[in-house]
Amino acid sequence: MTIAAIYDLHGNLLALDAVLEEIEPLGVDRILIGGDVAFGPLVRETLDRLMELGDRCVWIRGNADRELVSFFDGGTTDSFLPDEVRRAGAWESQHITRFHRDFLAALPQHQVLNVEGLGEVLFCHGSPRSDEEIITSATSEERLRRILSGVTQKTVICGHTHVQFDRHLGDIRVVNAGSLGMPYEEPGAYWVLLGPTVELRRTLYDREQAATAFLASGHPLIETFVENLEHPTSAEEATAFFETMALRRDRDEHR
Repeated sequence: MTIAAIYDLHGNLLALDAVLEEIEPLGVDRILIGGDVAFGPLVRETLDRLMELGDRCVWIRGNADRELVSFFDGGTTDSFLPDEVRRAGAWESQHITRFHRDFLAALPQHQVLNVEGLGEVLFCHGSPRSDEEIITSATSEERLRRILSGVTQKTVICGHTHVQFDRHLGDIRVVNAGSLGMPYEEPGAYWVLLGPTVELRRTLYDREQAATAFLASGHPLIETFVENLEHPTSAEEATAFFETMALRRDRDEHR
């Protein structure tokens, strides 16, 4: 089986369409949706486009998808989120249907698929332990060893931090697919092609057209998403930020 893994779409329909166009002639067997279709300007439209693909797609849940279900159900969430993110979640929950909500709520946290040339591959959003745990290219070997404790697969594909990387810890290979819709690196839509090798991909698309569609959506955080299209945070800055956040969480958990 060959797989195209796309993560962290964040309601960027134009980026998705460009990647699907590039995937089509490759003849991949499945498209792995790695979570966080939600939290973005065109979430409903992006969900609909993916759901049209039917059984070609294999899904896992991201933290933003989980939060969107909470907003749909109760208008809020128990998670600690900035006020502007809460406003965005509430707005998005009013722009999806019960069908979308139920679909997202039923998604699994992990998938294990047998990939040509790679054997069993574990797909998760943040880490094998949590859909919001942070792994970056700079994560210490000690911390990464704890995160991967109990993992039997030799290849783990994750996302969440929006920066592609490919690293090894012993005989386990950890690959971040990057973000299709909101990357923290050079502009483009990032994804990974699996089988028989691991190939990190970046697809260019019309970002001006995407910005126009974003602005027309009325999303309350539209300036943030348009700014990311035009001037994304660098991979180095994002990695440093996420590592600081991960270390802070580790300290809080051990108090």
